[in-house]
Amino acid sequence: MTVSEAEKRTGKNSVNMQETYTVYLIETRPADSEGGTPVPDMLWRRYSEFELLRTYLLVTYPFVIVPPLPEKRAEFVWHKLSADNLDPDFVERRRVGLENFLLRVASHPLLSNDKIFFLFLTDEKGWRDAVLETGFQDKVDSRLKSLSASFRVKNPDKRFTALKQYSDELNAVISQLLRVRVRVADRLYGVYKVHGNYGRVFSEWSAIEKEMGDGLQSAGHHMDTYAASIDDILEEEEHYADQLKEYLHYTEAVRCVCRKHELLQYELEMAAQDLAYKKQQKEELATGTVRVFSLKGMTTKLFGQESQEQREQKLAALEQSIQEGEELLKEKNHECQEFVQSAWKDIERFKEQKEHDLREALISYAIMQISMCKKGIQVWTNAKECFNKM
Repeated sequence: MTVSEAEKRTGKNSVNMQETYTVYLIETRPADSEGGTPVPDMLWRRYSEFELLRTYLLVTYPFVIVPPLPEKRAEFVWHKLSADNLDPDFVERRRVGLENFLLRVASHPLLSNDKIFFLFLTDEKGWRDAVLETGFQDKVDSRLKSLSASFRVKNPDKRFTALKQYSDELNAVISQLLRVRVRVADRLYGVYKVHGNYGRVFSEWSAIEKEMGDGLQSAGHHMDTYAASIDDILEEEEHYADQLKEYLHYTEAVRCVCRKHELLQYELEMAAQDLAYKKQQKEELATGTVRVFSLKGMTTKLFGQESQEQREQKLAALEQSIQEGEELLKEKNHECQEFVQSAWKDIERFKEQKEHDLREALISYAIMQISMCKKGIQVWTNAKECFNKM
C-alpha cells in the first residue's frame, strides 16, 4: 500500500466558491492470486477524507490509540521553509505522513480488519456514503460531556490518571525539542551561509595572485559548495522532525482514550449513585421513616400519610426501578472492565511501538548530524590541500 503521488486540483466547494486543493493517489495491491501479478486498486482521496476515516476509527474503537494524521497546517517548521499547505515540499511531507498513517492502521491487529477501512482503500465513490450509514456520528461524545466527567469522577483509575499525565508531559517535551531544533537549524543555516563569504573572498583574492590564485580559487569553490548544501540538509532534516511530530500528535490520541475511560467511569458512578438513592427511597417507604430532610417528608407532615394501596404501588414501581438500576449498573461495570482490558492491551502495544520508533528516529537524526559534520571536516580538509598546493 502506498500514497504514491499528490496532485493539485481546482474546483468548487460547498458554498459554490472556487478553491484549490490537493488529492493523493492511493495504490493498494491485493495479495498474489493464481491469475498472476494482481492489479493494484488506485483511487484519489482528499485530506478531509483521511480526517473522516480517522474520526470514524476514533468513535468506533474508543479504546484504541488511533494513529494520528500528519499536520493540516505546518507547525514547528524552520522559517526558511514554506508553511503554505499547497507548497510542494509541504505536500510531499504530508504525502509521506498520509502513507505512514495508512500503514499504521493496516498493521494494527484490530483496525486493519475494519470494513470501512477496506472500502476507503478500494471504493472511491461509495465509501463516504458507507461510513455515514454506520451512524458513527451519533456515538460521538460531546467535549462538554467529557470535560464534565473528568472533573466529577470520584474514583479515577490511577493507571489512566498516570497515563494522561505522562501524555501531557511527553507533549511538552517533544514541543520543546521541536522548538530547540528550529532554533538550531536557524543558527546552522547562518553558519553555513557565512561560509559563502569565504568563497567570495577567496575568489576575489585569487584574482590578484599569480602563484596562489588556483589554490585560492579551488578553496573558494569548496566553500561555495558547502554553503549551498545547507538548503538540502535542512529539508532532509524536516523529515526527521515529522517523525517527532507524529508522536506529538499521538499524545492527543492517548488523551482521547483516557477521556473515554473517565466518561465510562463517571457513568458507572452515576448508575451506582442512582441505585443507592432508589434503595434508600424503598427503605424509607417500607419503614415510614425519612433519614434526611426532604420535600417528601414535609409533604407527609402537612398532608398526612399515604394510603396502603398507594404505598404498595410505589413500592412495586421502586422494585422495578431498582431491578432496572441493578441491570444498568451491571452493564456499566462490565462495559468499564471490558474497556480497561482492551485499552490496556493496546496501550502496551503502543508503548513498544513508541520506544522502537523514537529510538530509531533519534539515532537516524544523530547519524545525519554526524554525516553533516564529517562533510564539514571534508570541506576544510579539501581547502587545506588547496592551500598546500599553493
